[in-house]
Amino acid sequence: NFEKLREGGYTYIDKTAQIYKLATLGTYYFLSRPRRFGKSLLISTMDAYFSGKKDLFKGLAMEQLEKDWIEYPVLHLDLNTGRYIKPEDLDVVLDQHLNNWEARYGVVRKYDDSSARMNDIIDAAFSKTGRKVVILIDEYDKPIVNNLGNESLADYYRKTLQGFYSVLKAKDGQIKFGFLTGVSKIGKLSVFSALNNLKDISMVKDYADI
Repeated sequence: NFEKLREGGYTYIDKTAQIYKLATLGTYYFLSRPRRFGKSLLISTMDAYFSGKKDLFKGLAMEQLEKDWIEYPVLHLDLNTGRYIKPEDLDVVLDQHLNNWEARYGVVRKYDDSSARMNDIIDAAFSKTGRKVVILIDEYDKPIVNNLGNESLADYYRKTLQGFYSVLKAKDGQIKFGFLTGVSKIGKLSVFSALNNLKDISMVKDYADI
């Protein structure tokens, strides 16, 4: 976690110049890396940056690059936390995040469907703050990758996530920045067809060490 590293006096290899470049040059990105390659730390650094936590970046490249330090509403979805061994495991993880966001932005829950709830949350976050929303999704593919040998469960997770991720396309006008990480680019998962402007930087030289 970036905040813990910075506040605890640990060593941090500065990747903030690359993050600033991503934030200023584009909107939607995908990064594929193996597990334990620092994707979660990267996402937490982006979370701190878009949340306007300027003090955490003291002495880093970002301190000199960023002048405005605007606090955006950040929706950070971490799919690392689930075991994903039965259908309801994904529903529980999504529900935990959605409940937290609904409470944060004063959303009265009207639906059980996760994609409909996400739609309302983005609307509320945009309306309440007056700023576009930042979407950060860590290990977007973990529920499916963990069940490649269980076709029926993987298919259930795929269909659930298709609807959830499709909201990002529908809400494009209210989204400032979107960043997804995973270990693979799953062609059948609609996030890559729905978000046709999602830039895959996995093999881009400028971001090789991000």
